[in-house]
Amino acid sequence: MDSLLQAAAPLMAVAFDLWGSPTTWLEIVACVLAVWMVVCNMRVDPLGWPLAIASSLLYALLFAQSRLYGEAGLQIFFVVVAGWGWWQWLRGRGDDGTALKVHRLATLHRLQALALTLAAWPLLGWALARFTNSDVPYLDALPTVGSIAGQFLLGRKLIENWPVWVAVNAVSVALFAVKGLWLTVGVYLVFGVLAVAGWRAWRALEGQVRA
Repeated sequence: MDSLLQAAAPLMAVAFDLWGSPTTWLEIVACVLAVWMVVCNMRVDPLGWPLAIASSLLYALLFAQSRLYGEAGLQIFFVVVAGWGWWQWLRGRGDDGTALKVHRLATLHRLQALALTLAAWPLLGWALARFTNSDVPYLDALPTVGSIAGQFLLGRKLIENWPVWVAVNAVSVALFAVKGLWLTVGVYLVFGVLAVAGWRAWRALEGQVRA
């Protein structure tokens, strides 16, 4: 992390104040890369994965500075999962052995994914409250566990990743507003709109490879 902080030092400079909170170049660049990533995901373009790696590294620094340790740790997790997702989109196979296509979960698997996510939320919230100085441990934990679920669903080209992102983005808007990250609040509002659009687009693409 120290080497990342040193490399990103020029981006730590404040670009402008937004509603009384400083907005750094780090936040600006991270937001631009993240929006570009989501647009690529909507189009089932594998370029979204390297963009995810870059934006996640920047957001890890930003969130650590804001004491959002669940979100910061999540970004490092995203970097690892993005490598797996990138490989899945380029070389992954479906259950029938053919190239991975846009598809959906069976009802039972949807319920299992929801149950695991809801069970993980209070556990992570407790861990953040117990082992860090986070001032919003449970609010931080909810979008963190939701994002983990969404990322795995996205990596397997499952349509259900989009409603998960709709919910994650809604909670994240509240979280980042509490922390005064107003540019990121605006970006996550955009993410919410894009998630709805992505949900509609992938429903139309169901059964297609596209990568």
